[in-house]
Amino acid sequence: MKLIKSGVVMATLFTAVLSTASLATIAESATSENTVINTLTPSTVPQQVDDSKAELMAKLAKIEFFSAEFKQQIFDQAGNELQQGSGLLSVSKPNLVNWQTITPDESLIVSDGSNLWFYDPFVEQVSVYSLASAIANTPILLITSNDEKLWQDYRVNQLSNNRYLVSASNENARVKSLELTFSNDENNLIGFNILDATGQLSVISLLNHHQEPSANLFTFTVPEGVYLDDQR
Repeated sequence: MKLIKSGVVMATLFTAVLSTASLATIAESATSENTVINTLTPSTVPQQVDDSKAELMAKLAKIEFFSAEFKQQIFDQAGNELQQGSGLLSVSKPNLVNWQTITPDESLIVSDGSNLWFYDPFVEQVSVYSLASAIANTPILLITSNDEKLWQDYRVNQLSNNRYLVSASNENARVKSLELTFSNDENNLIGFNILDATGQLSVISLLNHHQEPSANLFTFTVPEGVYLDDQR
């Protein structure tokens, strides 16, 4: 199984939580949505969810860009670790992403603001999607935009001071939830979890934040001799 493969590009990208995660914490993260909702009364749920969404959007509005190394763990529904990986992640607003996986297999995802490109050097193929169609199944892209319309299909629960759970309203969404964790000073996104429709959990830790990423990271040119699968 590849860390990021074309069949689950939408489910894995910014798929943007734990800087050091134990298996117990991972299991808690996967079920935290139900825990939070069940402790709220019907009358308080809508207001608290709306307040949590507004608070998270305000936090994200302060992040104009970031660049960091990442470590990734992937777990199956039973909590068994399937794979580990690492790479580099750069983000800049609006809607610009460069996600480079280095281990265990090389791959590259680039959002140039209009298109989402996925390059798999091993099979010498590039797949490209329109950003508008990709964003519905890629909630991690929410951190790259201040557009309130993009949030209409998601609800937000605050799990703790610096942790938020973003859940898809659409029961058929490929990504069921995205959990974001911020540093104590709230200036940095330090990790995120992604739970997909199959029950697979991706745990990403962001390390060694760097300076503003170079603009050329957010452009993509199809390499010569590589097959282009255009899904726009």
